[in-house]
Amino acid sequence: IIIADTKFEFGLLENQVILIDELLTPDSSRFWDASDYQVGRPQPAFDKQMVRDWLTSSGWNKEPPAPMLPDDLIRRTAERYREVYRRLTGMTIRQY
Repeated sequence: IIIADTKFEFGLLENQVILIDELLTPDSSRFWDASDYQVGRPQPAFDKQMVRDWLTSSGWNKEPPAPMLPDDLIRRTAERYREVYRRLTGMTIRQY
């Protein structure tokens, strides 16, 4: 796995800088399969980009309420998240 980019969010708690929010998850990072990586082309990613793409193509104006995501998109997104988890940790997440 290549961690192509990630974000870290910080906050203040009692005048101390603290690290907040999720870290190194598909919601805050872009993961690429190292064996599929090719310079100069878009990379298949284990992140939420396909959800963003669907929302953009749906015509949603980014105002509440957001449209319901199709079941297939939810399933495929969850599969990607489970796969990157498996590759990074060597463990699997149970499906409910």
